[in-house]
Amino acid sequence: MDSNLVLSYIVLLIVLLSGAAFFVLRQAFKTRRMESTMQKLQKKVSNREATAKDYYELGSIYLDKRLFAQAVGQLQQALKNREEMEPENVAIIYNALGYGYVAQEQYDMALRQYKSAVKAFPEYATAWNNLAFAYEKKQLISQALEAYENVLGIEPGNSVAKRRAGSLRKRVAPPAPSEG
Repeated sequence: MDSNLVLSYIVLLIVLLSGAAFFVLRQAFKTRRMESTMQKLQKKVSNREATAKDYYELGSIYLDKRLFAQAVGQLQQALKNREEMEPENVAIIYNALGYGYVAQEQYDMALRQYKSAVKAFPEYATAWNNLAFAYEKKQLISQALEAYENVLGIEPGNSVAKRRAGSLRKRVAPPAPSEG
């Protein structure tokens, strides 16, 4: 009986260690792939061969690495090089740029980018959600509520927009008259 218990513990330990090793190796490969991509894109940028997509990808990597100032610079370059780009892709770049500004607590700049994103592609629910968030950070409650309602018009099941809009409606709604 004792040997079965010991064997069970050893098997469990091997399974746990194997699982941990799998996740560590997966993360190492993911990081290596990202670093390799980043180096290739940086080389294209330095050789002035980069396209808007390259600038966007490099900016996205910088966002992932939490290098927000560098990300903003790359995303701005993507917008400068956006010849004949689809409105959805332009909106994605503006949205990412807004995220870079929010991360640096530059909410006015973020608002400008998110507004540009929804102007470029009005059906982009994520940009509307982010616009509402930035409005909330600026304490512009009625504008935030309106933006969340736009999200719900596009994606009625959006749980973040439902929750935040409900919370904001309570703050905006006048108090019920008291019976006296």
